[in-house]
This record gives sequence, structure tokens and C-alpha cells, in this order.
Amino acid sequence: MQGPKLIIIPLDLDEANELVERWHRHSDPVLSHKFSVGVFDVAAANVCGAAIAGRPVARGLDNGWTLEVYRVVTDGTRNACSALYGACRRIGFAMGYRRIVTYTRKDETGASLVGAGWKVVGETKGGSWDCPSRPRVTKHTGQKTLWEAQS
Repeated sequence: MQGPKLIIIPLDLDEANELVERWHRHSDPVLSHKFSVGVFDVAAANVCGAAIAGRPVARGLDNGWTLEVYRVVTDGTRNACSALYGACRRIGFAMGYRRIVTYTRKDETGASLVGAGWKVVGETKGGSWDCPSRPRVTKHTGQKTLWEAQS
């Protein structure tokens, strides 16, 4: 049996963040981005997911040539996550980025990333970014897996 017909559509940041608020299990909406896209399920006639990408959060990766996918959310529609990760990869490279990264929590398999052609390139140490010069409330301090899109 074939899955739903999915097409990628443009979304503005407010539209994408609305879906993040509705569907993301553990992360909040983002403040800025380079671009956002949605995935539209033709059979159901509705937007079933969104992705938001922008400058890398980690200063060490923010070299002008690297893009980070901040959020990917769906309503559970089959293959929607992979479609969004694949779209971010294609759009990012078309925009001239040389490296595209994203992170998953250690308890997430990354199956959608594998399906979209991404590869594991490392793991973070985890911990808080809170410091006296820039206090922050950190919700997610555990280790994460770093993924990179292949061109």
C-alpha cells in the first residue's frame, strides 16, 4: 500500500510556529529563521507538518556556510518527517549552504533522517547553556545526536 501524496509548501514563521506549538513534544516555537516549509497531504487536503531552519544555535557551527534545522513537527502522517527533512536539505543546498545539521534526542531513533539521506556525525556532551553572563532556563540538557545532510 502506498502512503499519502505529500507536497512541500512555503510557510511563514508564524504559521510554522503555530504548528510547533500544536504538535512538538518537547520544544518551543523559535524566534527567527532563514526559511520555513510545510508538507501538505493532498488526500486529506490539509497541512500535516512543518520544518523551520536557520543559523546554527551553536556559535562554533555558525560560519555562514552551515544551516541548522531547528524544528520538524507533524501530525503523524506517514513519511511527512522524511519529506520535510529532505526538503530542508534540498532548499539549504540550493541556497548555497555547504553543510546542513540538526539534532535529535538520544531517545529518538532518527528514522526520518535516515530516510531522507542524513547521517550521524557525532554526539553532544549535553548540559546547560546557562551562565552568569547570559542566564537561561534550560529545559533539555541531555546528550543529543548530531546529524548532517549529505549533498
